[in-house]
Amino acid sequence: MAQKLGPPPTAAKLRSVPPDIHVLRAGSLVWRVYFLSGPHLGAWNAFRSFGPTGARFDHQPPPRRVHPTRTILYAAESGPTCVAEVFQDTRVIDRSVNTPALVAFLTRRDVSLLDVTDAWPTRAGASMAINSGSRAMARRWSRAIYSAYPKVQGIYYASSMNANQPALALYERARAAVPAAPAMDLLLSDPGLAAVLAAAATRFGYAVV
Repeated sequence: MAQKLGPPPTAAKLRSVPPDIHVLRAGSLVWRVYFLSGPHLGAWNAFRSFGPTGARFDHQPPPRRVHPTRTILYAAESGPTCVAEVFQDTRVIDRSVNTPALVAFLTRRDVSLLDVTDAWPTRAGASMAINSGSRAMARRWSRAIYSAYPKVQGIYYASSMNANQPALALYERARAAVPAAPAMDLLLSDPGLAAVLAAAATRFGYAVV
């Protein structure tokens, strides 16, 4: 039977459920794919203020707009997970359209993330579908989480596109953990990434162009 994800309780009620915290330690390597052109362009370290979009854990409340304070950055603990997530709609790793790049950076300090990969969703009245079910409902949960747990700096979740490998949704509360310069920053068109992208395409059944 498919898991269902209902609406979250009020922030006040959710506050009574102790959070499961995953600490992303200072010095952790974090990966993300970003775009240097097109409608979703941004810097490698840019937290997106526009939302909510269709992304799973956007915590900006509707209506969709540039929010003055709430921003978010999606990342993962591996490059292949980022590739699987970013190109999941087309299942084509396009190395040129909108100039995609793969960046890796080392966190400057510990980041406290709500872990939704284990038992917390069930205790809170959700289910594991928060990782893979309705994105609209997951966004409602993200907003409730943000309000209920002021010390939580983002969400540690399971990538439904890469065998439940760790993925990260970082709230603006985690901004200070992002360094001034990345450890690696390469365009997907860089020849040095050809073998990595070919391996990812084979793993996920994506095409590469």
